[in-house]
Amino acid sequence: MGRIFTSHLEGRVYSCKFCKAHLANVEEVVSKSFHCRDGKAYLFNAVVNIRSGVPEERWMTTGRHKVVDIYCNKCMQAVGWKYIEAFEHGQKYKEGKYILERYAEIAIGNFN
Repeated sequence: MGRIFTSHLEGRVYSCKFCKAHLANVEEVVSKSFHCRDGKAYLFNAVVNIRSGVPEERWMTTGRHKVVDIYCNKCMQAVGWKYIEAFEHGQKYKEGKYILERYAEIAIGNFN
């Protein structure tokens, strides 16, 4: 399989609940007003240390979207999804952004 390389972020970060791999800086949060199956979710501009699944269309509470599930690059646990395309005009701002499900993250930490 080979060695898994992960990016190390500076400052306050969101990390994978399972393996503690860094996923995003706090500055990348766009909104904390999102929800997923298991509770809260946050919208991010950028995340690191992820792998993508297969793109698919899903009906969500805000309409139809093309999304791809994202997984922690280190432990392969599901951590959220990426918006590829929004079919509703008012949802276009989500395109290219990421959702991290709150249960998949540990508390914000300072890892310097």
